[in-house]
Amino acid sequence: MRRILAPMLVAAALAGCGLLPEQIDETKDWSAQRLYAAAKSDLSEGNYARAIQMFERLEARYPYGPYAQQAQLEVAYAYYKDNEPVSAIAAADRFIKLHPNHPHVDYAYYLKGLANFVEEQGLLAGLGSQDMSERDPKAARESFDAFKELASRFPDSKYTPDALARMRYLVNALASHEVHVARYYFKRGAYVAAANRGKYVVEHYPQAPALEEALYLMAMSYDRLDLADLRDDALRVLKLNFPASPYLAGQDPKAGKERAWWKFW
Repeated sequence: MRRILAPMLVAAALAGCGLLPEQIDETKDWSAQRLYAAAKSDLSEGNYARAIQMFERLEARYPYGPYAQQAQLEVAYAYYKDNEPVSAIAAADRFIKLHPNHPHVDYAYYLKGLANFVEEQGLLAGLGSQDMSERDPKAARESFDAFKELASRFPDSKYTPDALARMRYLVNALASHEVHVARYYFKRGAYVAAANRGKYVVEHYPQAPALEEALYLMAMSYDRLDLADLRDDALRVLKLNFPASPYLAGQDPKAGKERAWWKFW
C-alpha cells in the first residue's frame, strides 16, 4: 500500500506546486479562419468528432462574424454525419432561431429533416418484428414537417426536390403505420379504434397506397359494430378508388381468408 500511495502523493504535491506540465492546446492562438479550415478538413476526412470540437471551439472564441455563423451550421451537419441525430436537430433548430434570414437557412431546415429521417428509418423495417401500436412515428412526422416548411418557404432551394421525394416516402410510411395499428386493434376486437385509425388514413393520407387496406379495415370494423351504413360507405369508396381490389372479391390478401359478409357486391 505504501508503494502505491507514495507516487500518488508526490504527483499531488507537484501538481499543487504547478510543476506538472499542463495540457497544451495547439489551437489557442489560431485565428477564426484557421480554426474553420481545420474543422472543414476534419469534416471532409470523416473525423466528425474532432470537426465538432473545432467548430464549437471556433464559435466559443469568435462568437461574432461569418465564420461563427457558418460553424453553427456546419456543426449540425457534423453531428448528422456522426450519427448523432438529436444533437444535429438541436444545432439546426438553434441556427434557424438565431439566423432566420440567413441565406443558407434553407439548408438548416433540410438538415433537420434529414436528421429526423434517420431516426425514422426503422419504422417500416420493423413492421414484421414489432407491434406497430408500440412504435412512435414522432420522428417521421417531424421530418415531414421540416421538409414541408423547406418546400413551402424555399420552393426554389436546391434541397427542395429531395425534400419532396422524402416527403412522399414519409407519407407512405406514416399511412402504413396507421394501417398496421388498425389491423392490430381489429385482431384484438377493438373495432372502434380500428375504424378510427382507418378513417385517419382516409382523411390525412388519401394518396398513400395504404389507403386501400385502410378502407377495407374500416368496412370490416363497421360490420362487426353492426354499422351497416358506414360499412357500405367505406366499401363504395374502396370500389371507387380500387375497382380491382382483392378485398372487394371478399379476399384478404394479408390473412388469406375469405370474407363473405358483403355479398351485395
